[in-house]
Amino acid sequence: MKNDEKIWNDFCRGENYALSYIYSNNIHLLFRYGRKFSKDNELIKDTIQDLFFDLIRTRENLGATDNIRYYLLCSFRRKLFKNLSRQKSNTEGGYVSVPVPEISYSIEQELISKEYLTLRDKRIKKGLSELTTKQREILFYRYTCGFEYEEICNLMSLKYDSARKQVFRALKALKVIMIKDNVLILLSMFSKNGPKK
Repeated sequence: MKNDEKIWNDFCRGENYALSYIYSNNIHLLFRYGRKFSKDNELIKDTIQDLFFDLIRTRENLGATDNIRYYLLCSFRRKLFKNLSRQKSNTEGGYVSVPVPEISYSIEQELISKEYLTLRDKRIKKGLSELTTKQREILFYRYTCGFEYEEICNLMSLKYDSARKQVFRALKALKVIMIKDNVLILLSMFSKNGPKK
């Protein structure tokens, strides 16, 4: 992987390869991140377009960074929140669950474990949906984006210890939800009438 600091400096100097590299390596993550806050795909796309337009327009005056992804997510988040506040009358957006990465298996494994994987994915998504907005957000930063705690603290305006505790609590809550779900599935298998609705 190329050095972020060098690529960013090249981008600020007007090197076209750097813009292409930054865009292609972050566009999908930015869109998925936007979906975490809004279901309005067009608004998310417009915000990404505005972000890159502003970056290109002001690139000679941009500050230095050694973590391009972090820089983009911070800037994108500010822009998206500003756009969402302008659309306050349309409140259907809201938070959605943290994206769960798709898991790729061989064809044989997919055939053998398709039902199990579907059930597991549903349980993970259900578990994530039962977490608080802050818990989903902090897990997204830590495990999807791979951010360090210092970066999470800056993004979410948290103290270091608080960020670590929130990640721990979110994982603990998710574990409790998943265990409870497994017990209910197990009980339903032993029930003569199947699961009660």
